[in-house]
Formats: sequence, C-alpha cells, structure tokens
Amino acid sequence: MGYAALALWCVLQAADPAAEGMKALEAGKYAEAAQLFGRAVEADPKDYAAHFHLALARSFLGQDMAAIESYRAALELKPGLYEAELNLGLVLLRRKQAREAVPVLESAAGKKPRELRPRLHLGQALLESGELARAEQVFQAAAEMDAKSATAQLGLAQAQARQNKLKDAAPHFLRAVELDPGFRDALLELAERYEKNQQPAEAMSLYEQFPQNAGARERLAELLVAAGRPAEAIPHLEWVVAASPSTANRVALALAYARNGQPEKELAVLEQAIQAEPANLPLHMRYGRALRDHKNFAAAAREFYAVVKAQPDSLEAWNELSAMLVSLESFPQALAALDRIRALGGETEGHHFLRAIMLDRLKDAKGALAAYQQFLALSQGKHPDEEFKARQRARILERELSKR
Repeated sequence: MGYAALALWCVLQAADPAAEGMKALEAGKYAEAAQLFGRAVEADPKDYAAHFHLALARSFLGQDMAAIESYRAALELKPGLYEAELNLGLVLLRRKQAREAVPVLESAAGKKPRELRPRLHLGQALLESGELARAEQVFQAAAEMDAKSATAQLGLAQAQARQNKLKDAAPHFLRAVELDPGFRDALLELAERYEKNQQPAEAMSLYEQFPQNAGARERLAELLVAAGRPAEAIPHLEWVVAASPSTANRVALALAYARNGQPEKELAVLEQAIQAEPANLPLHMRYGRALRDHKNFAAAAREFYAVVKAQPDSLEAWNELSAMLVSLESFPQALAALDRIRALGGETEGHHFLRAIMLDRLKDAKGALAAYQQFLALSQGKHPDEEFKARQRARILERELSKR
C-alpha cells in the first residue's frame, strides 16, 4: 500500500462513524447515514443511539422492516426511549400494523402527557385497530388539549361515527373541515355512514356539497332514484356518464330514464353500453329485459340469444329467450328452448303450461293434453286461473282424441 493510500486509510479508520453519520443525516444523505451508523453499530453493538439513528436513516429511505428492527434494538438497549417508541409506532402505522403500534405509542404518550403529537398517533392506532371506544377517549382528550387541532376533531368524529354515534360525530366532522379544508373529503365518510344508518336525506345533503366528485354525484343520484325522484337524479347521472362513461354509470342512468318514463333514452344509453362492452353478458340481459318491457320482443330475443350462445347453461337466459319466442309465436324455436330448459333441470309447472299452449296451437292434441295434465299435476292450486284454462282445454282435447 502506498504512503498516500495508507494515510487515507488511517484517517477513515480514525473518523467517528456516528459523528459522520449525524452530519450525513442532517444533510439529508440518508443512504450515507445508514452506512455510517451501520458501521457504528458494528463497532459497538450496545450503542443504543447508533441503533436509533440507523433506524431513523432507514425509515427515511423507506426501509421500514429494517427500521423496525433497529428501533426495537434501540429499545432493548434503552427501554422506554421516547423518540424510539414514537418513531417505531409511526413506522408500524405506516406498515398497517396498528395493533403492534398501540403499546409503543401508548408508552410514548404516557411519557409526554402534555404533548399532542403522540396522543394523536395513539388515537389513530386505536382507530385502525378497531378499538373505537378507546380511540374516542384519546381523541377527546387531544381535542380538549388543543381545540384548534383539526386532526383531533377528525379522529374524534371518525371514532364516534364508526360506533354509529352519528349525531355526536357530525359536529366534529364539520369542525375538522372548518379548521383544515384539506379534510373536506372526510364528509364523504359521514355521508356513507348516514346511508348505512338509513338516513338518506342527511347523506344527500352532504353529497350535494361535492359537485365535481363523480362518486358523490353517483351516490346522490342513486339515492334520488330510490326516493322516487328520478328527474332530479338524471342531470347528476348525465354528468357522471360524461365524466366516466363506465357500464355501471350508464346502467344507472338508464334506470333513472326508465323510472322517469323516458324509454327511448333508456334504450339508447343501454345500446351505447353494449357497443362499448359487447362481451358483457349481464349487460345483454339488462338490455334484453328493457327491450322486452317496451314490447320489442324480436330485439329482446336477439339479446337473450347472444347470452345463451355464449353461455349455453344459463337457465336465466333460456327462460327469457323462451318467453320472447312464445310472444313472437315462433313456436318450434320456443319448444326447442323449453327442451333445453328441461335438459338443464330447470323445468317448472309454468313451462309445462307454455308447452301445452304451443302444442295446442300447433294442433298436436296428444302432446298438448299430456302437457296440460303434467301442469295440473304439478300446479296443485298455485296458479288457479291457468289451472281453470288447462282443465277446460284438457276436457276438449280428451273428447277430440276419443273420436279419432
């Protein structure tokens, strides 16, 4: 080794890695700091400060698992170290390990009873752990400690809302937003809670405050439709579809048009949805039923046929298709559809009645009589009007057959 290289090696060896690590940490050179504090730990494994600062550098680098390990090492060497407990709790929260964060944050908060920050983080850990009553107590104390803490108000509101204390929670949600407009989206959580609590009017009043939020306007529109106010829902859904023309949004708009007595618009929107997503079989079913309800049986049959072609075992689609074929008086095709339903094990007394009617119309007296009799044997008072018709036709057919 040359003289210059030897001299440099001696300088590096003599340098204090912990001191150099602090300089790197303060300068934001976290990778360098982690390397230096790693050397300090190797030099003295019982140096809790080196472990702590190594953890800090690792957490800045996003190396959470390694940071947790180093914070725990620092706490083993220096139990109750406030900064290590607080930072460990924060990393655990970031890792969605709220239950593990609770005891260390609780210990940290206990050491600094007049400090707001550890109490807020403890409240969050309890909230995410599902310990709602305890979270409420912690956030209540934090709010009393600092009446202008938006985070304390929001945490208290969320803890109460998740316990279904909506009357108590609402003022705290509003206060949090007043203190920090950045928390405004939290009102959507309150709106969702109102929905779950069967309070649609309160939910709608909150959703109305988010005219540029597609999700909020969609929920508002759906609540308006459910409340029998489709005309009010339509402008919201039209805006939503323009912003996000998804199948779900188009179907919701189509439903609003249907409820508002605008079948042409309903069908037009569903047709657009089909064109955008032609392989969507449930959408074909939805469009087919809309066409059926508007007496366009031929078009409806085409939609149901598209489903059975792609999904031959769909009893639902075969039932719809058979009904359309009967309405179109395409009896041979309808009988074939009924045969398929029978093969799939989905035949009911109603299918026997339909089969009887069609065979009767096709002048197949023997087949019609057998189908009427099968229907009567299965119905047993379930369909009195149809049973009356079936008995009358069965008697007539029996007389006709006896004359042959």
